[in-house]
Amino acid sequence: MNQKQRIFFWSITAALGGFLFGFDTAVISGVEQSLQALWALSVWEHGLTVSIALIGTVIGSMTGGIPAETLGRKKTLFWIAVLYLAASLGTALAPNWPIFLIFRFLGGLGVGASSVAAPMYITEISPAKSRGKLVGLFQFNVVFGILIAYLSNFLLADAGAEPWRWMLGVQALPSLIFLITVLNIPESPRWLLLKKGDVAQARQVLDMIDPETAEQTLVAIQASSHNTTGSTRLFSGQYSTPIMLAVLFAVFNQVAGINAIIYYAPRIFEMTGLGKSSSLLSSAGIGLINLIFTLISMNLIDRYGRRTLMKIGSVGLIITLGLVARAFYVQDFGMTVPILLFCYIAFFGFSQGAVIWVFISEIFPNEVRASGQALGSFTHWLMAAIITFTFPYLSEQFGGGNTFLFFAVMMVFQLLFVLRLMPETKGTSLEKIERTVFAH
Repeated sequence: MNQKQRIFFWSITAALGGFLFGFDTAVISGVEQSLQALWALSVWEHGLTVSIALIGTVIGSMTGGIPAETLGRKKTLFWIAVLYLAASLGTALAPNWPIFLIFRFLGGLGVGASSVAAPMYITEISPAKSRGKLVGLFQFNVVFGILIAYLSNFLLADAGAEPWRWMLGVQALPSLIFLITVLNIPESPRWLLLKKGDVAQARQVLDMIDPETAEQTLVAIQASSHNTTGSTRLFSGQYSTPIMLAVLFAVFNQVAGINAIIYYAPRIFEMTGLGKSSSLLSSAGIGLINLIFTLISMNLIDRYGRRTLMKIGSVGLIITLGLVARAFYVQDFGMTVPILLFCYIAFFGFSQGAVIWVFISEIFPNEVRASGQALGSFTHWLMAAIITFTFPYLSEQFGGGNTFLFFAVMMVFQLLFVLRLMPETKGTSLEKIERTVFAH
């Protein structure tokens, strides 16, 4: 296995956490009605069944930096794989509702923790010139996992007496693959050096990544730790610039309305007068377009940079959301809204969707990367929960037009953020980014 293949294998292994994240998030859509009928759930209990994983995700993302820092990136990924395996088997075999909730919550913890540990691990083992593409594998796998969950639910709709058990249990297979492959990846050289002081092993891993730059990178990592002044706690004041960048980036990711549109696509399409079957088909179309444009973005992110993708995406999102708002105001329905939302998903997948995990994992200095990544991920999931819970209420109270206009205005602010505040990080070593972000 040559150097390029080796790094790709390590990255795709960590990115399997993203595949399971996507699968776990979307699989519930195919089973929630069966569960409601089976256990005669009230409206409140039904809501809890669907959202318990999201609660786990918020907690997992908030605390995911702790094991990544203390146990290391590799061991954390291993325990995330164990959580996914336990969650898929536990929910599939659950004899009653409380047991189901416990295992669904554990799956959510896995999702939250993997959104911290996996992009961070890939960032720390990637050469600067291909880091964007390799970290982008995580987001690509999230979107791929969502699509496979929809497909798997469709194929298993008539499996056995209780198809929902198969729909949830099938996730045990990729979880097992993740668990086994994680055992064959090395620990992050930056963690080995800065947290364990293991220079020999860090040098060995850096040699495997790129023998020509290994010594130079080793010196740069050591220098970055010596340059640390004062506290290495994230909120000590000296990290205010990367904190501001990560939090704003994560907030803009969700006030684009992406989760509202992915979770409520059939409802939005029905609001515009499409029949139920057409709306379900349109939802699958959203998943496919998201996948295609995430893939395109992955191949351009290291060539044209993070800011270029974000500029193009922001302009596209302002236009498409503005036109969707207009369609609601003037009742211009038919195929207008589905086509505009497909364009919206294309722009989102091309920009925010692909860039978020790359950018947040790059901008924090080595010594606080785990807690910084956890903060960015937590902000993302907290906003996702807020937008997901409030969207049905907002669209009912204020109408589709006002709701989508709000998302469009937020994207104007995102464009200003990209133009005025966002630094470019392509092709630069993590240690050099550290210096430019602090000077920015």
